[in-house]
Amino acid sequence: MVKNYIAVLSIAGSDSGGGAGIQADLKTFAALGCYGMTVITATTAQNTQGVRDIFPIPASHIEAQLMAVLEDIPPKAIKIGMVNQPEVVEILAKTLKKYPHIPIVFDPVMVATSGDRLIAEGTVALIKELLFPLATLITPNLDEAAVLTGYKVDSVEKMHQAGKDILSMQCNAVLIKGGHLHTPRIQDILYQQQKSEQVYTSTYIQTNNLHGTGCTLSSAIAAELAKDNSLQNAVEKARVYIQGALEAGKDVKTGQGNGPLNHFYNPEKQIIHEME
Repeated sequence: MVKNYIAVLSIAGSDSGGGAGIQADLKTFAALGCYGMTVITATTAQNTQGVRDIFPIPASHIEAQLMAVLEDIPPKAIKIGMVNQPEVVEILAKTLKKYPHIPIVFDPVMVATSGDRLIAEGTVALIKELLFPLATLITPNLDEAAVLTGYKVDSVEKMHQAGKDILSMQCNAVLIKGGHLHTPRIQDILYQQQKSEQVYTSTYIQTNNLHGTGCTLSSAIAAELAKDNSLQNAVEKARVYIQGALEAGKDVKTGQGNGPLNHFYNPEKQIIHEME
């Protein structure tokens, strides 16, 4: 009997402040009992107050990172975050279509919590064409849904419209995240091809410490998919984890702006997967 850790790969940008991106993903994987690996697409100079600079990693080096991981430690799930160069989209699509058995959660990181835009205009169309069809799930927030659809998404009604419209963009499933509405009850809505929509609700937590929430949710869903949960159950479990991390970190002051969640409020032991 061979034993392996449950490995999950994050393809995303690095956050020098530690609250979002690769750093948030690795914390989430570890907190949920998984072994985290990374392909870094860009480094950012940022903190809790905003993004100061973005340095794209050369596409050839991103491809080298990706192949080094895939050829040695096959992940049970993949999370994709910040992809802001057209050539990187092409490399990811060319490579990942060879691994159709690995679930992919794509968080289309386009706008930072601070409001800073993180992606070039020309990359969005290519992402829709090449990456959307490969992803098990797309997880846009309201700002990202607006970039994808071309109209403002500022109500539950618009969330429903955006979910259906994005699902029609060659997507297998889309989770529209409603946290930016700041209503007493938060709604996230899951749309899947040829299935009824699923509405998830939770209590809004009043806090400034929301930096990296989207990265954390998508990586938590990927971790739960790696544990062989269904998509609906993976989303439900990931949302429970997010609620706990937000609640545990809501009154902690880290930096002068939007602080991070408390990723390790209730860590699981690292899970070992037994294989024949």
